[in-house]
Amino acid sequence: MALSRRLFVTAAATTAASVSTSTALAASGGRPPAPAASHFPEEHGYRIPVSPDDSQEELVRKASRVRPTARQIAWQRLERTAFLHFGVNTFTGLEWGTGDEDPDVFQPVGLDTDQWARALRDGGFKLAILTVKHHDGFVLYPSRYTNHSVAAGSWRAGRGDVLRSFADSMRRYGIKVGVYISPADENQYLHGVYANGSARSERTIPTPVAGENRADQPSFALQATDYGAHMLNQLHEVLTEYGPIDEVWFDGAQGRIPPDKVEKYDWDSWCALVRALAPDASIAVSGPDVRWVGNEGGLAREDEWSVIPVKEKDYGRTDYALAYDAPDEGSREALLAARPVADHLQWWPAECDVSIRDGWFYHPDQQPKSVKQLTDIYFRSVGRNSVLLLNIPPDTQGLLHAADVARLREFRERVDRELPEDLARGRLVRDSSTVYTVDLGAEQEVDRIRLAEDIRHGQQVEGFVVEAYSRGTWTRVAGAGTVGASRILLLPAPARARRWRLRVTQTRSAARIAEFGLYRSRV
Repeated sequence: MALSRRLFVTAAATTAASVSTSTALAASGGRPPAPAASHFPEEHGYRIPVSPDDSQEELVRKASRVRPTARQIAWQRLERTAFLHFGVNTFTGLEWGTGDEDPDVFQPVGLDTDQWARALRDGGFKLAILTVKHHDGFVLYPSRYTNHSVAAGSWRAGRGDVLRSFADSMRRYGIKVGVYISPADENQYLHGVYANGSARSERTIPTPVAGENRADQPSFALQATDYGAHMLNQLHEVLTEYGPIDEVWFDGAQGRIPPDKVEKYDWDSWCALVRALAPDASIAVSGPDVRWVGNEGGLAREDEWSVIPVKEKDYGRTDYALAYDAPDEGSREALLAARPVADHLQWWPAECDVSIRDGWFYHPDQQPKSVKQLTDIYFRSVGRNSVLLLNIPPDTQGLLHAADVARLREFRERVDRELPEDLARGRLVRDSSTVYTVDLGAEQEVDRIRLAEDIRHGQQVEGFVVEAYSRGTWTRVAGAGTVGASRILLLPAPARARRWRLRVTQTRSAARIAEFGLYRSRV
């Protein structure tokens, strides 16, 4: 599968590391990135240092003080985001390309990105990420820095630009724009640029191109290898010529590149450039803002923490202190288990990626998942403090298949029926720091419960129960561990009551509940 390559490099660059290049950025006319985590008071840091000598009590105290950045809060509110795997693989039938494809193979003669945008809007998606460059290195816009692009083929006489069309269409329909740019590049490997052993040195970005004057564009002096500079040049093109970018998605695997030919990526410089040119963009997966949940089924853990222990590696790269697929990333026990290797606790929320079909690129013999499957994935991702990233691959015509378009609409309608009117809206009362009540005014049946913490104050809840008042007594109807930005509970049978209560039974610091929603599904 196209994304399982993340198993080989599940790392992310930190904002703190990115700041190491801010002096060079400022000196060369670019805006510096956000300040390093260490510049914040401990009470407000998105990364807080930890020590092998910290007790479990001290680790929990520090975890309670980790806070998300504004861009992370905005990202977690998206809930449903879309992926669009599109490129030469769409036409060759491969999931991982080879890097030496004939650009003429790319022929989406019916390309209609407005159709994509309408389908995503109708499916309830708020952001879409296009595979601008997959591992094969084929680029969906006319880059100055590679011949392996849409400009090298006959489609639209070499004047086509999928990224331009995509970005314009998404914004036209109110959808935020994200870009996937694979760090691995098989074409550049074949041409002796990727992993060629070049030393890191100061590079001018963008690298000047003969016959072209880009004096109006910001330039930067950044440390990079030959391939690192190639990536920086492509990032510069994408982030300066296609309007505001809201997410930059770096994958972490190698495609077909031999494992002994792995480039040591210039994460610090890449992230610094993104911060300078797209300061509101989340840097995802191999990035400091968003982490991969650890599987490609779209499923979060039963208790998913946004505050987890991390360790810093090459060029400021942030990696999981525990295994990327550990069943527990952030509980008290996990904090203690990670203590020997962790150097920070970080707000690093989970993104759950999955494809609507079996593959990530379009294959005509595959069918979309059922509405029931997609709904189950929704409750086990969005309903577990994560953001769902659902891939819908365009076909060889350059369209989303009619079956997929219908399924997206059906999926949204099903979620709307699962969570219709919030019966508790405007009725929440905080009785104490651990008890919240709702009076519905009359007895009503409830079978869906939605909770959310005010994550501006961190993630604190470690355990809770929901109770209904019936026949003079409070009766437990549901309970779980974490809440975070979103927790959805499905009751096995409707419970009927007028008064409802949420009791936080274990918490790291004062719990701040922002939502206690009660629903009666219409399924």
